[in-house]
Amino acid sequence: MKLLMVGVMAAALAAPAMAQKKYDPGANDREIKVGNTNPYSGPASAYGQIGKAIAAYFKMVNDQGGVNGRKINFISYDDGYSPPKTVEMARKLVEQDEVLFLFQTLGTPSNTAIHKYMNAKKVPQLFVATGASKWNDPKHFHWTMGWQPNYHTEGMIYAKHILQTKPDAKIAVLYQNDDYGKDYLKGMEDGLGAKASSMIVAKASYEVTDPTIDSQIVQLQASGANVFFQATTPKFAAQAIRKVYDIGWKPVHYLNNVSISVGSVLTPAGLEKSVGIITAGYLKEHSDPRWANDANMNKWRAFMKKYMPEGNLDDSFNVYGYAVGQTLVAALKQCGDNLTRENVMRQAASLKKVQIDTLLPGITIDTSPTDYAPIEAVQLQRFDGKRWDLFGDVMAGQ
Repeated sequence: MKLLMVGVMAAALAAPAMAQKKYDPGANDREIKVGNTNPYSGPASAYGQIGKAIAAYFKMVNDQGGVNGRKINFISYDDGYSPPKTVEMARKLVEQDEVLFLFQTLGTPSNTAIHKYMNAKKVPQLFVATGASKWNDPKHFHWTMGWQPNYHTEGMIYAKHILQTKPDAKIAVLYQNDDYGKDYLKGMEDGLGAKASSMIVAKASYEVTDPTIDSQIVQLQASGANVFFQATTPKFAAQAIRKVYDIGWKPVHYLNNVSISVGSVLTPAGLEKSVGIITAGYLKEHSDPRWANDANMNKWRAFMKKYMPEGNLDDSFNVYGYAVGQTLVAALKQCGDNLTRENVMRQAASLKKVQIDTLLPGITIDTSPTDYAPIEAVQLQRFDGKRWDLFGDVMAGQ
């Protein structure tokens, strides 16, 4: 009889806890459905490695018991870096697959194409894989949040460095002709301030459908510029690095962060042709000797060995995928048993000093209901022919 009474009491105590569980489509006691689009093919296919790294990270999380006992069901589709395809895939994920939210959808044009749709549906478009500044607009787009440092801030930081080190610079800019490239260009112009009109002596743009950017590089060299800033995706970044070297142009060369992978960009371009390039970093690099015995990077190396044995350790997209996956898991842990879309956004906007294994020291994840920019600091680094070498202090754009 005592055993029966204990069982009844236990059931009674468990009932309120069970009643507290809240789910929207895409979540239940067993799993959390997470949707994603990535360019596994097309002109930005190098970024497809990010999707593969995220999938591997979630496999590790699931093998370790999942998040609060729930497995992550990661559904990722190839959109070929084509906005119309992204729209098609996003609708499929939301309306047919019924995911709880979209995560790390990649590309500024692609995310722009689904921006209004996701907010109208009130489905989180979370930690998007693009640094456009417009993702930090919680007042008008409550359901969309960025992750990486924004492009405008990054452009301002390069401008600050140019003003400090080469105040009489003649700057040439190559940029992708869309919101992605224009955000970087505006950051550079805003960072230079009143001097922008005199210091920027040439600009050239390209379309993602262009086969090469060789003619643009020749045009920019002809301007007499001694500083070159390129805001390009990986395929065009590698082309530009190679062409600058091959025509004997020797400007101070700045490369935007999203195209700095040693494995996917600099190696195809030619490591010897990449020497001296400056960029902004926020992730640790496997090849940097200072992280050789770093406990957190060793965790990443162990992950790579077990879950991505075929992966290139020098491909920073593998570091990135791990970092953003860890960020999402931190937010989902905070959700507890309240897996509604509203609570997912609430918790994503309540991350305080979250330490991520592969972020540089001094850089943490911080968000609030009025600040949807998780990472707002970077450190400059220069390529020495083998690896990126950090210099200076961690800095923000403002």
